[in-house]
Amino acid sequence: MSSELLDALVLLEKEKGISRDVILEAIEAALVSAYKRNFNQAQNVRIDINLERGSMRVFARKDVVDQVFDPRLEVSIEEAQAIDPNYQVEDIVEMEVTPKDFGRIAAQTAKQVVTQRVREAERGIIYSEFIDREEDIMTGIVQRQDSRFIYVSLGKIEALLPQSEQMPNEHYKPHDRIKVFLTKVEKTSKGPQIFVSRTHPGLLKRLFEIEVPEIYDGTVEIKSVAREAGDRSKISVHSDNPEVDPVGSCVGPKGQRVQAIVNELKGEKIDIVKWSEDPVVFVANALSPSKVLEVMVSEAEKATTVIVPDFQLSLAIGKRGQNARLAAKLTGWKIDIKSESEAREAGIYPVEEKLLSFDIEDSLSEE
Repeated sequence: MSSELLDALVLLEKEKGISRDVILEAIEAALVSAYKRNFNQAQNVRIDINLERGSMRVFARKDVVDQVFDPRLEVSIEEAQAIDPNYQVEDIVEMEVTPKDFGRIAAQTAKQVVTQRVREAERGIIYSEFIDREEDIMTGIVQRQDSRFIYVSLGKIEALLPQSEQMPNEHYKPHDRIKVFLTKVEKTSKGPQIFVSRTHPGLLKRLFEIEVPEIYDGTVEIKSVAREAGDRSKISVHSDNPEVDPVGSCVGPKGQRVQAIVNELKGEKIDIVKWSEDPVVFVANALSPSKVLEVMVSEAEKATTVIVPDFQLSLAIGKRGQNARLAAKLTGWKIDIKSESEAREAGIYPVEEKLLSFDIEDSLSEE
């Protein structure tokens, strides 16, 4: 052993971030194993490594007893006191038993064990780093893909982007830079495994936090997100500060903030609506861009019936029911949309006073 070991430990600590003590512990464990295996020894031993002198010594540890039954593990009180008169029964005596050629054998045997321990320590560091980033957004570089995953480099590790979490309107090529949402970080026998997504609603939320300072500092709060990745999303926002327009803050000057997010999501349409604790107002806002005449609420069933002008019915429902579906996800309320003509024929519009109803235009003007 020489100063080269000390230099190697310093380099590992600096470049890999692995503590010198972790490496030394791995080396000592490997040397104990090497000694017992190569010299057919069963006694308890301790390895003493002195980095300053570059020395390595093996000490057998034996219990002090009145009567010796196993000389490999025990030493008599008389023999112990011949070494040091202060020894008593049940003390432990250490005797140096370093073989002459132990250094060469130990170096060969320890190499594989040390490498494994270093690898385990690195995996632990990577896991600790990424478990704190769970449900966060990171920028990665596409490495390759197969039938199940796209492999995205996050620097120290490759993350897995499953096919189900890929946006249908995107095609990825090696070296593409993409933002991904970390959905799960797992410990496995092969090391940490990280799963990421491009379709998770959390990705949209984190993108708004990055682009909109008012959301980052807490002035504007994202209340809910509903997303059909690659096609259309809705997001509801609120601010306790009456002087702050939460929707305007998210849209940004000339729409720059929301446009940056649309570009990142390859053209996904995004509706930003104002949240309200009143379900009538919130549901009406969520059905944007369609105009709403009336919202009737059934608190018991957590359901609403929404009346829209005849010419706005298809807009309110959306293509393949998408607008209504997203609005229901966003608000958490069931939404049944009826045209003005249908509502009149059914006798539910104009709304009678006894029904739980709300004048949408008056409510919005009051806000």
